[in-house]
Amino acid sequence: MTDPQRQEFWASLCLKHAPGLGPRTSKKILERFGCAAKAVERARSWHDLGLASSTQVQAFLAESWRKNAEEELATAEDKGIAVLPWPDARYPERLREIPDPPVFLYAVGDLGLLDNPGVAMVGSRDSTRYGIELAHRIATDLSGTGVTVVSGLAYGIDREAHMGGLTGPGSSIAVMGTGPDLIYPASNRDIWRELSEKGLILSEFPPGTKPLASNFPLRNRIISGLSLGVLVVEATTKSGSLITARLAMEQGREVFAVPGPVSLPSYRGCHEIINKGAKLVHGAEEILVELKPQLEAFLANRGLPRPIARLTPAPEQARLLPGASPASRAPKRSKTPRADSGQPAAPAKPKRVSKGQRLLAAEGILPLTPSPLNEATPPPVTGSSPSAPTTSTPFETDVAGHLAAMGATHIDSLCRVFGRDASEMSRTMVVLELKGVVRRLPGGYYLTA
Repeated sequence: MTDPQRQEFWASLCLKHAPGLGPRTSKKILERFGCAAKAVERARSWHDLGLASSTQVQAFLAESWRKNAEEELATAEDKGIAVLPWPDARYPERLREIPDPPVFLYAVGDLGLLDNPGVAMVGSRDSTRYGIELAHRIATDLSGTGVTVVSGLAYGIDREAHMGGLTGPGSSIAVMGTGPDLIYPASNRDIWRELSEKGLILSEFPPGTKPLASNFPLRNRIISGLSLGVLVVEATTKSGSLITARLAMEQGREVFAVPGPVSLPSYRGCHEIINKGAKLVHGAEEILVELKPQLEAFLANRGLPRPIARLTPAPEQARLLPGASPASRAPKRSKTPRADSGQPAAPAKPKRVSKGQRLLAAEGILPLTPSPLNEATPPPVTGSSPSAPTTSTPFETDVAGHLAAMGATHIDSLCRVFGRDASEMSRTMVVLELKGVVRRLPGGYYLTA
C-alpha cells in the first residue's frame, strides 16, 4: 500500500471498531467526507454536522478502538490481502446504496467482476438433488450471458451456484461469513481455490475470523446488496436464505423463487416468499427478462465517472496512526501480488469484464442507448420474423439468416459452419432466443421463431 492508502485503511479501521458507530452512522460520515481519512481528521465536527451524537463523538475521541484496530491492521498486512475501502472507484456502487454498507471489504481474486451485473443465488445447505441440479443449471445459464453469480460459499445450493457461475464469462463472487482466508465449510476448499483464481472472494471480517453464527446474517446484506436480484432456489420456512430475501426486498432488489414439490418441507420457504411477492421463476431466461430494466440502467451507467474522493496524506489523521504498530513501518511487499490493491495491475482480467459487457449489451440482450462501451446498439424492434430478425450484431444476423434458409439445425452444426466454439455459440443462441428470433427444439436443435 502507498502511504495514503495505508492511512485510509487505518482510518477505516478506526471507524469500524469505534464503539457506537454502526454501519449506518459510518455511511453518513463517509458520504459527508468522501473518505475515512478526512472523516477521522474532522471527528470533532461530526456532532455539529448532524452525523453523530455527542456521546458517539466523545467515545471516538477517547480512542478505545485503538487496540482492536491495531490488531486487525497487523493481521491484514501480514496476510497481504487486498482491501477495498469506501473511496476506491472499484467499491461497488450497488453496495453504497444499502442502508448499512461495510466501511471496506477484503478481497481475493478478480476485482473486475465488481463491475459486472450480478444476481444472487441462495438456498438450503441440506438441499435435494432436484435443487442442486436446478441451481447449477440456472447459475450456468446466467454466467453464460455475462451475469455474475453471487452467493455465500455455504454447502448445498451456494456451492452449486458458484460451480455453475465459474463455468461462464460472468464467473462468480463469494461473500464470506468468515475471514477471507478461512475456508468454511472445509469441503468447499476446491471452490475457494477456483474462486480465488477465476472469481472473487469478499469479506468484511478480518483474516482468521472463525464462522460465528452472528456473522452470517451480516454477510447476507452484502450478498443482496451486490446484486440486482436474489433467487431463492430451495429453502425451508426457517432457512437463513429467507433473511437474504427479506433484506433484498428492503434494499429494493428483485426477489425470485423456484417453486418445488408441495410435499417437500425444503421448498415451503420458497412458497412462503412467493405468497409475499417474490416472482416465481423456472430458469435464467425469466430472471433476465424480469431484470431487463435494471440491467439496462446498470450497463448504461457503468462507463460514467463517479465522484470518488482522492486519497492524499492527512496530517491530523497521520497523527492517529499507531506509532510502533505495523502502520508506521515501511510498506511490506505483498505475499500475493494478485490480491494487492495498490499495484497497477489491480483491475485484473479485463477480458472477462468486457466479454460480459459485450454479451449483455453489444450482443443485444438489452437495447441500450449509445454509451462509450456500446456506441451502436440499435433501438428495440418488436414483431420479429425469420425474414427480419431482431438482431444487433453481424454474427447474430448471420446465424438467424442461416437458420431461416436451412431450417432446424443442430448447435454442433452451427459451430462448424461459423467456426465458433460451443460456449460462444450457446451464448449467442440464448441471446437470440430471449429476443424472440429463434426457438430451441429438443435435442440441441434451433429454428427461427
